[in-house]
Amino acid sequence: MQSPLPVRDGVNATRLRLPEEGPWGTAMDYMMHRWGHIDPQGIEDRFDAGEIVGEAGIALDRATPLRNHTFIWYYRTLPPETRIPVELDILHQDEHLLVVDKPHFLPTTPGGTYIQESALVRLRNQLELPDLIPMHRLDRMTAGILLLSTNPETRGKYQVLFEKRQVQKEYECVAAAEPAAGHPAVDFPVVVRNRMTKSRSYLLAEVIDGEPNAETRIERLRTFDAGPAHAADDGTDGGSRRRALYRLAPHSGKTHQLRVHMASLGLGIVNDAFYPELLDKAPDDYAKPLQLLARGIRFDDPISGRAVEYRSGLQLSEAR
Repeated sequence: MQSPLPVRDGVNATRLRLPEEGPWGTAMDYMMHRWGHIDPQGIEDRFDAGEIVGEAGIALDRATPLRNHTFIWYYRTLPPETRIPVELDILHQDEHLLVVDKPHFLPTTPGGTYIQESALVRLRNQLELPDLIPMHRLDRMTAGILLLSTNPETRGKYQVLFEKRQVQKEYECVAAAEPAAGHPAVDFPVVVRNRMTKSRSYLLAEVIDGEPNAETRIERLRTFDAGPAHAADDGTDGGSRRRALYRLAPHSGKTHQLRVHMASLGLGIVNDAFYPELLDKAPDDYAKPLQLLARGIRFDDPISGRAVEYRSGLQLSEAR
């Protein structure tokens, strides 16, 4: 459902579904029930200013009955955010697509404590493109190629490519050269297939029994010596340790799929705080980004008909 309110400061208006019945006589009563403990004066001011609207952009006031609207839209008060000390690189821009290198630590879209400090909002404001929409997502801790649509009229043509899996993605990661104790040796290249799920109430993705819905081809490109400093970080006595650079080609796009598949082989990605073991939450350490990079993306452009490929200019800091 399209918002009747335009994007403001790079952020979409928030949509709220009103209940069909309840002890609230007006829409404002219900909003006070939901958010009045946070900013009651702000809610009243928004109603008085006509900044809360229903379907077709009809402005609500303090007396608008609850039953008059199913959905309402409003602008949230954005809290101050500390700027994440990373920058986006624009690789390509035309009347249909924007291609950027997203750095580690920057989320793709607004959410939680990151609103202005998301790739989408930064780019909307920087380029003055309020209709900008990402065509896919990268985890906050993953860096690399991100495609965004700049034109609502042609957006659907690109969305179909992703829906039909007609986009080939290539990732790189750094992990141990050999599986951890308890895991069998791996004969590369290998294809990992399993069934993955992620619930809203559970932080991690997990593998469950059932028909496979996630598939990744994994190739070991080269091995190298991580060096004493890195080995000490891993809790060893400071001796050298072998690591490897891997190429990952996912055939599906489940949440945390690449991280889970690498960990399932006993090859957890370097600096992964989730897999194979969930670590205690700690402030971001910008010197230790997750060693996972969206290296490239390929597809047949539905507008020009030409085969196109975009490659990241970023490098994994642990890859030697």
